[in-house]
Amino acid sequence: MQVDHNHAEAGASGGADRPFRTTLPFVTPASWADAMRPHTAELLVEQAHLERKAAATAMSFMFRLRSGAERQRVLSALAREELVHFERTLRLLDRRGIGFSSQLPSGYAERLKAAVTTTMPARLVDELLVSAIIEARSCERMALLAQALRAHDPELAAFYSDLCEAEARHESAYVAIAAELAAQDVTPRLQALGRHEAAILRQLPRLARLHSGIAEAPIDA
Repeated sequence: MQVDHNHAEAGASGGADRPFRTTLPFVTPASWADAMRPHTAELLVEQAHLERKAAATAMSFMFRLRSGAERQRVLSALAREELVHFERTLRLLDRRGIGFSSQLPSGYAERLKAAVTTTMPARLVDELLVSAIIEARSCERMALLAQALRAHDPELAAFYSDLCEAEARHESAYVAIAAELAAQDVTPRLQALGRHEAAILRQLPRLARLHSGIAEAPIDA
């Protein structure tokens, strides 16, 4: 299967024409985004961290998937776009007088990666699929935030809406590369990892983080 480079390029169009769409078993309720509205400063700091980590992840895959010029182009475009988003988030933080500081993670990614197979090459396929799930979840929650913030903070709503389109493309790119590497249908494994992710989100507490859980508790930044 050839990776569709156009879906990974910065500025490429997302939407219904995407060749892959990760169907996540867990659906975040709209009330999650409503609860996040008072915590946009913490969310923006986290967004900068997430974009920087996402760029590093794409770069790591570039060195681990050494063959195939098309794969390299897709991952290079993806990493560049993540860095552009990182810089854009930093500018937004500056305009709002918010410092970019260290931040405790939600525990989501660490627990999600715990389900990755330990033997190669299945491990690499799993890691690509985990990255796709993270991108898909980010897209879902950014869309919810954009909707919840539209009447309260139009600038931030537009910011999340713009980033959401890129997350959808990145999701597609990672699933396509995983399918190419596995040389078989990766849907069953993607679904299994999706069920694992759903269990994590039900267990994690609700924090001022994009990838927090939904367990009812006072939000702690």
